[in-house]
Amino acid sequence: MVTERPRLRERKKQATRRALREAALRLALRHGPDKVRVDDIAEAAGVSPRTYNNYFSSREQAIVAAVTAEREERVAAAVTARPADAGLADTVIEAIVEQYTDPGEDHRDALILITTHPALRAAFVGAATDIEPPLTTAIAARLGDPEPTTARVLAASVAAAVRVALDTWVRPATASGLVLPSGSLADLLRDALTPLVPALDAAEARARHQR
Repeated sequence: MVTERPRLRERKKQATRRALREAALRLALRHGPDKVRVDDIAEAAGVSPRTYNNYFSSREQAIVAAVTAEREERVAAAVTARPADAGLADTVIEAIVEQYTDPGEDHRDALILITTHPALRAAFVGAATDIEPPLTTAIAARLGDPEPTTARVLAASVAAAVRVALDTWVRPATASGLVLPSGSLADLLRDALTPLVPALDAAEARARHQR
């Protein structure tokens, strides 16, 4: 019973977060993000504005979360699932490219919405930071590192590279602010992550030597 209560609370929190982000996106697609208030999102999700503020700091964060939700866990899971003999650099890069380039049919309209509103673009790019904690854990596990300072630095570097790639991809290409996605996102991600390959390889070689 003692262990079930924390699990139940966590499930309730996840359900509330899901309801809020889905309501935020639904209202933004229907009315436009500029006309959506935090109070509207909270009411649509069946919670109070105060509860909303426990989960999201802005309407933009909630709208973007409808697209990026659980992506950080999926990245970490993809890193963990790769064969043990796969190189760390290839493992991380493939996990990032796979999870960032397949939004699914349900999110295509949301991505169009995000790329046409500056505040949403900024929130979308900034959300890359969320991959740091779970990716740190996944990299540390692969390195067998009980003191994951190296893993934290690597994960933070990966997140920074992802932000650069996303920022380039959604940067306005015309004076009117029209966003024309710049090239292949997969290629941009690979280009941004490639400079980190020596560091990832060196960390892996050092870990192998210490075993």
